[in-house]
Amino acid sequence: MRAIGSWLRRRAENVAAAMIAVMFGAFILQIAFRYLLNFPIGWTSELTVIMWLWLVLWGAAFVVKENEEIRFDLISGAVGKRGRIAMAVVTAIALVVLYAASFPAAYKYVTFMKVEKTSYLKIPFDWLFSIYLVFSMAVVIRYLWLLSHLLRGEEPEAADPTKASSGL
Repeated sequence: MRAIGSWLRRRAENVAAAMIAVMFGAFILQIAFRYLLNFPIGWTSELTVIMWLWLVLWGAAFVVKENEEIRFDLISGAVGKRGRIAMAVVTAIALVVLYAASFPAAYKYVTFMKVEKTSYLKIPFDWLFSIYLVFSMAVVIRYLWLLSHLLRGEEPEAADPTKASSGL
């Protein structure tokens, strides 16, 4: 299972890298058309914004590890292992309940947005916003998984600020 998970994680990183490449290419193309050819084009700006939206939510759902997320750990760092586990349990339960409770409304909104399309690329907004549904389900699954480990007494892996990396 670990090998499959590792392979899937690398593919998720590949997708994120492709989104960055598309975003960068559209940005460079936009600059070239605007300043070299004096012919501004709008679709490149739209594509950049779409890629940014998808990149942030895709990355948060599938690429960023639990210990790489930004945390304010002043309080949790001052308590013992049991206190940290208790705080993590409360946080995990809260996030699972909130994301699960909001999912039906988010789904309704995303499916409602099929009536609108983007200005230049004519992408239906339900396709564009569908990444939020994927993100919210990934958050629920991630925190249920984390909760199962916490309830067995396993402390979440702490971030080590002395070992900053690109995630590889």
